[in-house]
Amino acid sequence: MRTLRENLSFDQAKMVVETDEAHGGKSLYLKGICIQGDKRNQNQRVYPAREIARAVKTLNDQIAGGYSVLGEVDHPDDLKINLDRVCHMVTDMWMDGADGHGKLKILPTPMGELVKTMLQAGVKLGVSSRGSGDVDHDGHVKDFEIITVDVVAQPSAPGAYPTPIYEHLMNYQGGYRSLRIAKEVQGDPKAQKYLKESLLKIISGLQ
Repeated sequence: MRTLRENLSFDQAKMVVETDEAHGGKSLYLKGICIQGDKRNQNQRVYPAREIARAVKTLNDQIAGGYSVLGEVDHPDDLKINLDRVCHMVTDMWMDGADGHGKLKILPTPMGELVKTMLQAGVKLGVSSRGSGDVDHDGHVKDFEIITVDVVAQPSAPGAYPTPIYEHLMNYQGGYRSLRIAKEVQGDPKAQKYLKESLLKIISGLQ
């Protein structure tokens, strides 16, 4: 078994940003394609639709059983979930044709607030599926298991490695200060307001 990560840009994933109108629009979601099946991807791997369907069912069974499937900003090199980088939870996955689709609920964590602010500012974010499986000599994947789906920055070109959101923002003046304040006083509305204002200023400098 090996760790498998597959990146999809905002356009490839056909991401849609939604709010939960039933609860006053307070919850923010990302919905779209999380992994593409029956086609050779940029990593020269092919995920058969039946493998994705089985992995999606397993993940949904875990969610139905009360297991929280948490996702991070950017994508680490292993399958471990780093709680300090969690920004969302996967609430549902389903098949549409050969592709596995998912719905991600943005959480009120420091990284979740970062993602929320970027989305509200119009930044296009992609996704990166993280899982495990075996790959044969022709690149076909079998025994596939989805661990989670992470949020990544928009690749600058097809095949480009996604720019790490966290590191990219932290290179700008005020980035570390905004993150530190968010971590230390998550329950303070004034701090959250400062975080949003600071991030919007940083984001405006990236566009």
